[in-house]
Amino acid sequence: MEQGTIHARLRASPVRRVLACVTVAGLGLLLVLGAVSQPQPLVWRVLLVGLGGASLALAVALYRATAAGLILTDSALVDTDGRTLAALEDVQSVEQGTFAFKPSNGFVLRLHRPARARWAPGLWWRISSRVGVGGVTPPAAAKAMADRITALLAAREWPPS
Repeated sequence: MEQGTIHARLRASPVRRVLACVTVAGLGLLLVLGAVSQPQPLVWRVLLVGLGGASLALAVALYRATAAGLILTDSALVDTDGRTLAALEDVQSVEQGTFAFKPSNGFVLRLHRPARARWAPGLWWRISSRVGVGGVTPPAAAKAMADRITALLAAREWPPS
């Protein structure tokens, strides 16, 4: 994990975490139940069981991923498992508006250069030059982290040239 001053921490809310996992697992169970309880053609049964299994696997992945948290340091945004989501020197801007393409209760970082795609369901995702943070996180804590990143970016650019 990156060393330095810790400016903000972001963890999944326990209630939101459980509710999200139960919802996704419930969808998976309903799909599997629909496949075995109604007489249907084999193709539909296989499709429903496959989608149900994928939903159950996603519920497990969501539960595991949201056990971690995010930490904002002087140099980077990292998760508690030590993975770097984005170095602050690579962050171009922070988007947290109502109409921004962002996770629920979260924000998006636009990076100067693309990075490898990664995903921690319910917590963060990274696709090309965007990092989305949020999902099952508390909205106030995510907004505070986004505001702190914005302040760190503004301090980096001060004094203006």
